Amino acid sequence: MPDWKEKIHCSFCHKKSTDVDKMIAGPGVHICNECVGLCGEILEGEKLASSTDPRLPVWETLTEEQILEHLPKIAAVQAQVDDNLRDWVGHLRGRDVSWERIGGSLGMTRQSAWERFKSET
Repeated sequence: MPDWKEKIHCSFCHKKSTDVDKMIAGPGVHICNECVGLCGEILEGEKLASSTDPRLPVWETLTEEQILEHLPKIAAVQAQVDDNLRDWVGHLRGRDVSWERIGGSLGMTRQSAWERFKSET
């Protein structure tokens, strides 16, 4: 099995791609078939009750321990997005795209882009 399959996690539930039937990729994020199904249920529920809050979990209702338990999942999603961004920047550098263009695309200076991604190219 390719190593990348172990690295890919659902950005919502944080399950590994090897633990679900299907993983759908977006720009730096992924969603598993199980979360897509849950989203469908939420959207269907919104048709029935228009006051549904789409945030999951609703952190105002969680205990401090539950929020602390959730933090590593958020950090893991951030790390996955950061890794994906480094890969995209590396690909652009492989095409000899300038640091100025990359930085401009990311809303930062060329120097900031170079400092953030230089070791990846």
